[in-house]
Parts: sequence; C-alpha cells; structure tokens
Amino acid sequence: MSMPKRLGWGLLLAPLAACATVAPSPAPSVNPPAGMRYLYGSGEGAAISAQAWNALLAYVSARVKARSADSVVLADGASLAAPRFVPCGDKPFAAVFDVDETVMLNTGYEYHDAKTGKGFDAAAWDAWEKTGEGEGAVGPVPGADHGLAALRGLGVTVIFNTNRSAANADATVRAIKAAGLGDAVHGQTLYLSGDDAMGSRKDGRRAMIAARYCVIAMGGDQLGDFSDLFNAGPLNAEKAVPARRVATLQPPVAGLWGNGWFVMPNPVYGSGLKGGFDDIFPMDKRWAPPAIGEK
Repeated sequence: MSMPKRLGWGLLLAPLAACATVAPSPAPSVNPPAGMRYLYGSGEGAAISAQAWNALLAYVSARVKARSADSVVLADGASLAAPRFVPCGDKPFAAVFDVDETVMLNTGYEYHDAKTGKGFDAAAWDAWEKTGEGEGAVGPVPGADHGLAALRGLGVTVIFNTNRSAANADATVRAIKAAGLGDAVHGQTLYLSGDDAMGSRKDGRRAMIAARYCVIAMGGDQLGDFSDLFNAGPLNAEKAVPARRVATLQPPVAGLWGNGWFVMPNPVYGSGLKGGFDDIFPMDKRWAPPAIGEK
C-alpha cells in the first residue's frame, strides 16, 4: 500500500491499520526445488551424467584412432537442415565444453538460490563468479573430472567455452581448478563472454577454436552450446518451444547427439525450462479421468 498523500487520511486510517492483519511473507520451501534435488543430490542424476561421459570417451577414442575429414563444429553458412562442418586438415584434436552444469556443478550458488527463493540475480551470479571457487562450493559433474583427464591422456586438448564473464577470467580459472577439472588458460583453453563482440552467442568463439583445432566432440547443457542456430530466428520466438524440440530431432541433426554432440542433464535453469501448458501438452496429447459413471 502506498503512503496516504494527506496527513488527515493517515490519522483516519491509523486505527484501522493497527487492527489489520499483515499477510506473512511466504515461508521458504522445506526442500530444494525438484530439479536441484535431481541434479545435485540424486543417484539417478549422477548416473546419467556418468553415462554421458562414458559414451563421450568411447566416441572420442574411436575418432582419435580413425581421423575423419571434418570437425563437429558447424561451418559458417551452414544450417540445421543442411549442416556442413569445419574441415580438420592436420589440426590437433580438441574437445570443447561449456562449464556450468556441463563439467562443473555450482552447488554453492544453487544452495544460495534455493534458500533465498529469489531466482536468478545477475549481481549475485557475478559475485559467485568472483568468489565461488572456495570451501568445496564447486565440484565436477559426475564423471567429468575423470573424463577430462582421460581426454588429455588421449592427446585431446580440453577447451572450455562458457558465458562466464571475461572480466572474471582469473576467478573462473581458479574455479575450474578447484573443481578438479585441471588447468585452463584464458584465450587458449578458456573462452568467455566478452572475448568477441557476440555476447552470449558462442559461434564466434567456436569458430576461433575450430580454426586452430580439429574439434571431435562438444559437450553442453543448452542447445546453444552446440550452435547458435538453435536460438536464431523462429527458434528464438516466444512460442518456439515445440519448434526447438523438432529442430533437435530432425535429420541429420538428430544423428549428432551422442555422435560428436553430447548433452548433460540440467533440469535447474536455462533454455530447456520454457513453455506453458499449450507448448508442453498439445491438445491431442491430453487426458483426463472419465467422469463418474462413464465407462
């Protein structure tokens, strides 16, 4: 309620205000949100992550032994309907990964998010980027620490391509190290938002990496970790949820999942958590129990 504009009204309303019942603030949830419980706490979430890393390592091992002509990074001018890939030539092998919830779990930040219930806050996230590497607040996605070490053992350079801020590069390097994921060098094996003029879009950074390396695998928890085309034009529209799902399943893109492109589970945040009832449950897929007396 706004303050009364005149003192007279304030004096008149004061006794009523004293008797009014003030609605209590919403009580914090007893448990973390379901997605956080799955990703950060469940055996099932750990198992599906380990499963993805096992598949990725098997795929990369085969690719190292049998070099193909092309990388798994889409070439400039390619489309999802007609993908073309950056040629490898004799460039050294690399695998490119998003960081947050792809190789590193931000458990400390998500605890703060769950306890406050405020949702994403840019200032809080910036503070987390700058300070969140300590006291065990970060850790590897299950399987990621061993997976990245195995990739390096195969002679594959591990490169991180994340939308963390370039202004916080040093802190991100420390966080990656603290999570048990090895060393990263900004501009060489770590690419960040602000490294080019494309903001959160990653295709420019992917192009820079693919110019130097034969990228034989990519991992991420959002479609944009594989191509900005998933977030462009009609696929970026307000009602694009069904279209984005179709785009992931159309040939030949559908054949890339598990064959160069590897998705890690993230039911906590991001582009996968969009859509209303009409987007998720189209009319021809709905059911309700029969009315009483109906057979």
